[in-house]
Amino acid sequence: MSLNDTPSGERIHIGFFGRRNAGKSSLVNAVTGQELAVVSDVRGTTTDPVYKAMELLPLGPVEIIDTPGFDDEGELGKLRINKTRQILAKTDIAILVVNITQGFSQCENDLISLFKEHEIPYIIVYNKSDLMDRNINSENEISVSAKNKTNIFELKEKIASFFKNYEVERRIVGDLIDKNDLIVLVTPIDASAPKGRMILPQVQTLRDILDSNAMAVFTTEFELTETLNKLASPPKMVITDSQVFATVNKIVPEDIPLTSFSILMARYKGFLETAVKGAAIIKSLENGDKILISEGCTHHRQCGDIGSVKLPALLKKFTGKSFDIELSSGRDFPEDLSKFSLVIHCGACMLNEKEMIYRCKSAEMQEVPFTNYGIAIAYMNGILKRTIEIFPDLLSEITE
Repeated sequence: MSLNDTPSGERIHIGFFGRRNAGKSSLVNAVTGQELAVVSDVRGTTTDPVYKAMELLPLGPVEIIDTPGFDDEGELGKLRINKTRQILAKTDIAILVVNITQGFSQCENDLISLFKEHEIPYIIVYNKSDLMDRNINSENEISVSAKNKTNIFELKEKIASFFKNYEVERRIVGDLIDKNDLIVLVTPIDASAPKGRMILPQVQTLRDILDSNAMAVFTTEFELTETLNKLASPPKMVITDSQVFATVNKIVPEDIPLTSFSILMARYKGFLETAVKGAAIIKSLENGDKILISEGCTHHRQCGDIGSVKLPALLKKFTGKSFDIELSSGRDFPEDLSKFSLVIHCGACMLNEKEMIYRCKSAEMQEVPFTNYGIAIAYMNGILKRTIEIFPDLLSEITE
């Protein structure tokens, strides 16, 4: 992803679902105007979810997901159906593709039940209308012909109207600052830092500050003292990478608000309150407890990696106990969390809000505490209260 690309977590996720040979892939190609998906008369041509990040007018940045047929058969078919179920966790708008010559079956009814269960707005698209003279167009139904490109523009307009009904403006930090405020951003440059670039939460936070007509100064933890000394007046806030919370907390005066990119991302993705509550369980963990440390992206783990090295070491130091640590990354988030005593998730910059809420709810339904990197680190450093003081309504959740 280049600096000009919209990250996956900020795109509208549009999932295409239905039976085999309903024309899902053909419809995806018609909507995108590209030969994105392989099309064949053979049932079950799409065997794995196909992702495509693109600009789709009039919506803007989207991620199109073409899924395998939900009526697939056999052992491999069951695995493909499970993959399709996983897609529901991240879908913002579902497109149910129905072969108009076949109509509804139990498969379509099951999918609609899943859409409702996951609270996903959906549109029923009756494809292959060129084979039957029937025009359907209601609030959430439309007939199209992917082959002849009939009503494809109208379908895109309908998708856009659904998204506008559900769109809510979210800010990372912009609603917490005012015009001309100065924000200091602390970004460690160590072995695990990506070479020659900033990580996504840092870039997104900077952009949100600039969109608020405020000012930002970047520094490392080693230059932080000198940076603060050179400022004519104290900054409105200091935002740091969670890994250096302990160091930064000692440097930043108590009267200057301090938080982290990870904590801000937890709020931005909608699970801050859950994460604050979940951190309190750390002090009650027992020897041998299983802990899931999960990252939303996939990257090469290096020496000093926060998820596989720093967090396990801090957990052991804080509790004096040893744990069975399991790691997950990218889309491989376990469905069965019952064996875990705690889930510690990253800031989820690469996941959309829908998927993060789903992961939180999965843990909640299985009675497994859920927190994130920044909040867990702040808790174990005894500074959680300080780092969420900018969110007064959450202070009552602190049980340190």
